[in-house]
Amino acid sequence: MDENLKDTAEQISASLGESITEVAINNGELRVDARADHVVKIMTFLRDNSACQFKALMDVTAVDWPARTPRFDVVYHLLSIRQNQRVRVVVKTDEDVPVPSVSDVFSVANWFEREAWDMYGVMFSGHPDLRRILTDYGFEGHPLRKDFPLTGHVEVRYDDEQKRVIYEPVTLTQEFRRFDFMSPWEGAEYILPGDEKSSEAS
Repeated sequence: MDENLKDTAEQISASLGESITEVAINNGELRVDARADHVVKIMTFLRDNSACQFKALMDVTAVDWPARTPRFDVVYHLLSIRQNQRVRVVVKTDEDVPVPSVSDVFSVANWFEREAWDMYGVMFSGHPDLRRILTDYGFEGHPLRKDFPLTGHVEVRYDDEQKRVIYEPVTLTQEFRRFDFMSPWEGAEYILPGDEKSSEAS
């Protein structure tokens, strides 16, 4: 399998030259680092070339590196059933620079790219319908970014009096609790909730 991957890697390097920045095999997986503006050409080659035949686009997602410039990796996972191989294509971008859509090459990319936009805020130029797919239409922000607050900005609930779904600012009903992670055999240095009853009884 590794020899076949090496042959595929050499074929990709020789054919795509300036469109890619690196081809590597790590832990038995083929990874292609590519220039974002050449992604349509690369995906078409990987699908149509007889030595590759990566006919199935399994996933398009993103990875957020907030301390890095550019901030995002857009990651494409492709499968070649005939070659029994997988390849990961990675392009770098940020929130202001769109990546060309590959939905004309792989129609399944339509919803994958919409999800990447919804969750990370990565834009795809030439996409036929780039809008939210998992969150609500009025949702603010992109929830899989590392700087998105864990509690979110608003909470949604059904109001029985108004007979509709309403949006409210997030409120945390539980007050701050102190966790001491002590062993139960050591005993706490303070009175635990409920223990005050036993001391009153004695």
